[in-house]
Amino acid sequence: MIQIAIDGPSGAGKSTLAKILAAKLGFIYVDTGALYRSIGLYMETNGIDPKDSEAVVASLPKITLALEYHEGSQVVLLNGENVGERIRTPQISMYASAVSAIPAVRAFLLDTQRDIAAKNNVIMDGRDIGTVILPNADVKIFLVSSFETRARRRVKELLEKGIEASYEEVLADMIERDKNDSSRAVAPLVPAEDAVHLDNSELTLEGTVDAALAIIREKCAL
Repeated sequence: MIQIAIDGPSGAGKSTLAKILAAKLGFIYVDTGALYRSIGLYMETNGIDPKDSEAVVASLPKITLALEYHEGSQVVLLNGENVGERIRTPQISMYASAVSAIPAVRAFLLDTQRDIAAKNNVIMDGRDIGTVILPNADVKIFLVSSFETRARRRVKELLEKGIEASYEEVLADMIERDKNDSSRAVAPLVPAEDAVHLDNSELTLEGTVDAALAIIREKCAL
């Protein structure tokens, strides 16, 4: 089985890139960020402080997560409910960042992610795929982009989905999330030593896809 890991900061376009690559290559796409966001949504919905590790860990037995494909698109089911776009707001992004720093949360999801990768050709994106989840991945891409570019893209994405968003607030959230993700003690956001860096600050989506495909084909001879 071929494993492709795409890591990088929030808003760099990892999920969009991974979905397109999976479709082009016929691989399974695993949106790990959506899993953490779903746990974050559960905490937000139930009034649990995402930084209260004891309360978060105590809630994990009450959570079931599943990935399903509806009409070609992956959806996350949280306790049987399709959470859709509810997990894509800036507030839930911050909840996801906080809960992902808790070791028990990462352990809760680790086996699920590795089991999928063991049985399928996969493209998986997140913060620590190449360093922790799939350390032996065939291809590791670390996707980066400037704060300003990432904030503009995220605001556009949210507005297109009918979610009100302020550029200043989104930018501030991204800067804070990068700081949290990079400095946390558990699985910090750092590139794997053998990852290929891809900066798409000045690239179109098509250009980013072409660059990533070139990296994958060189590594895997696809």
